[in-house]
Amino acid sequence: MGQRGQRTTWQERIAIAEAAETGLTDPEIATAIGRSRWTVRKWRRRYRRQGQDGLASQMGRPVSGVLSSYRALVRDQIIDLRKQHPGWGAEVIRLELLRQGLTAEQLPSRARIAALLKQHGLTRRYERHSPLPVAPYQPVTFVHEEWQMDAQGAMLVKGLGPVSLVNITDVFSRVKVESYPHLGDGNLNWADYQLILRRAFMTFGLPQRLLLDHDSCFYDNTSASPFPGRLHLWLVALGIDVCFGRLGRPTDHAQVERVHQTMTQQAITGQTWREQSALWHYLDERRTCLNTVFPCRSLADQPPLLVYPTAIHSGRIYHPAWEEQMLDLPRLDHYLAQGRWFRIANHHGEFWLGLRRYNLGLRFARQTATITFDTGTRELICQTEGSPVVQRFPIKGLTKADLMGEFSNLLRLPTYQLPLPLSREDWRHIQLHDCLTGTTL
Repeated sequence: MGQRGQRTTWQERIAIAEAAETGLTDPEIATAIGRSRWTVRKWRRRYRRQGQDGLASQMGRPVSGVLSSYRALVRDQIIDLRKQHPGWGAEVIRLELLRQGLTAEQLPSRARIAALLKQHGLTRRYERHSPLPVAPYQPVTFVHEEWQMDAQGAMLVKGLGPVSLVNITDVFSRVKVESYPHLGDGNLNWADYQLILRRAFMTFGLPQRLLLDHDSCFYDNTSASPFPGRLHLWLVALGIDVCFGRLGRPTDHAQVERVHQTMTQQAITGQTWREQSALWHYLDERRTCLNTVFPCRSLADQPPLLVYPTAIHSGRIYHPAWEEQMLDLPRLDHYLAQGRWFRIANHHGEFWLGLRRYNLGLRFARQTATITFDTGTRELICQTEGSPVVQRFPIKGLTKADLMGEFSNLLRLPTYQLPLPLSREDWRHIQLHDCLTGTTL
């Protein structure tokens, strides 16, 4: 009598199938391979129904799990395609299998293919989404309620090379607030924007809110739960709400886009400039003319400051020497308390928030942490999914000195010796010192 209760090998199952193809009976095959006729019958029937795929062994209960009702060959092809092409998603894999000759009836849906990939650890871990706390978009009703700021794409200027104009305009009055010629390919950092805004604040005062685009300088726009950038936090601490143009709504920035064209035609088209400072001063002259003398079509052919004389200043006075006292950290804390962020720890158990690193510990490596802000202690509260452990970290980068950047140190210097030759950063320092009366260079 053949053996019973023992697992057959792959080679034995192949032998059963081949013997059945030759016409041998179950008892004859059982005698030849030393197995029971019931075992032979089981594998012969499975081979007849499913072909060679049916000879895959599955001890115990029938196959269960994702795509268990589909042929093993289909599951294997899906997994192999994903391993060969890690960038292919479930939809692409399904279309590729159709292209290779499988029919729609033989294939699972896109969602089930995605589930199979997840079961085999072949999917990326996605961070949960949480929107950035921002001031709601609303119509503008008075002067200096909202400014728009935007950096124009770099253009070649004779004598200077690539230049990107950064323009600021008051939405309600159409006053041109600032025009700054940035040398280079247009990649401004947060210190560049701080310089531009400080100069604008000194001339026109602080606005109620500032409308920005979705540049990575303003927040970490690659994250599903973005954390505000240092410039954003600085503005909030100064009492300025920050909002962003709605995605897919270029008209939200229409006014500053028109200012780009106007200032380019006024100061750059057909001109040659040898020094950045000379171009900046000329842009100031043209802005003054546009605001006080030249007619504006949208204002019945009258200059903005003639129609809205109160737009000469917002009434919210600013001076760099007072900035440290003006920064309202409780207001900033209240803003951050509205947020919630999700971060996946790396293999060291670390995550980054606001370009600052925090360490949860190795036991939480590859885990997703939910992060909130405690205004009472100024700490981040972190809890990983599925764990009762709550960790607290003092938040980094939120002191007044951090928010003020390079200007914080410059304000404390009675004199400042610039190295030669002057770098771009040194030139920016000169512009910052120009804002301070009584400073000796």
